[in-house]
Amino acid sequence: MKIDVLTLFPGMFAGPLDESIVQRARETGRLTLAVHNLRDYTHDRHRTVDDKPFGGGPGMLLKPEPVFEAVEHLAGERTRTVLLAPTGRRLSQAMVQELAKEEHILLVCGSYEGFDERIRQAVADDEISIGDYVLTNGALPAMVVIDAVARLLPGVLGDETSAADESFSRGLLEYPQYTRPAEYRGLRVPEVLLSGNHAAIARWRAEQARKRTLERRPDLTGSDLTGAEAAAEE
Repeated sequence: MKIDVLTLFPGMFAGPLDESIVQRARETGRLTLAVHNLRDYTHDRHRTVDDKPFGGGPGMLLKPEPVFEAVEHLAGERTRTVLLAPTGRRLSQAMVQELAKEEHILLVCGSYEGFDERIRQAVADDEISIGDYVLTNGALPAMVVIDAVARLLPGVLGDETSAADESFSRGLLEYPQYTRPAEYRGLRVPEVLLSGNHAAIARWRAEQARKRTLERRPDLTGSDLTGAEAAAEE
């Protein structure tokens, strides 16, 4: 997969994308990643990327010209151009799985008061928000998307079953997990996990995943809960 990022703050991406799973994805060639400065697509001596909104109002908007030119330069026929903005669809694991199937993603980071609407109308295929809160710009959301997508690429995780059992992967939060020692400071691992009975363990995990989801994220327990619970028992 190839991911390009268009941003006003390319320096923010140094470090986070050179560590851990994203680094592994890049080193193994599973992910090709490039970060581009939006100002490189301006033509005035001040490298202007923003201007005041028509009709008045606070702040500045990203101008259409540099974004249009950048997208036209970076995108191809199979590129999915995604704006990172608070007005987008809220990111979910299902959306991440969808993005992981793409050949090329172009992430366009919002800044200031947002985008000129013509950018949404003419060059964007999708628009994503990572949550119901406000950040300084779209760089951090872009990093979140990159990390979430990279770990789903084939061959990136050491254990290919890891992604399938994580929280949100099947519509439920992940069940409680334990490792050695079996008892620590009076706290014992549930006996069922020590029993060797794989069917009983699967049932316990499905029950615990459902219970945890109901307690902590009841918003996830929609019509798909029964199916997700059944999948967790497989």
